[in-house]
Amino acid sequence: LHLRRISPNLQKMSNDHIDVSYVAKLARLDLTPDEVTLFQSQLDSILSHVDSLTALELPADLVPEGPQNLGPMRADSPHESLLPTAVLANAPDQAQAQIRVPKVVADA
Repeated sequence: LHLRRISPNLQKMSNDHIDVSYVAKLARLDLTPDEVTLFQSQLDSILSHVDSLTALELPADLVPEGPQNLGPMRADSPHESLLPTAVLANAPDQAQAQIRVPKVVADA
């Protein structure tokens, strides 16, 4: 059984190289040239390994069918929620019976 039959979304990347500098810029990370070199070699190694995995031919008995390979699931049972006053008592900042959080998105 071919791995691509199991997971049709797992395909060889059209571009085997991801530019760490570009991704760091998108993520607003300031990386040193040494970090870029290190992370680039690590990422290229990972992508190479993933490509080798997509080429594996696996016997049908090694690949479980369906969601049973997710492990045991706990029962979904209702339980009492925390009281709003208890939640607000642990909040670092609050206003109008709501938790206040700092703004994280810059004005566009």
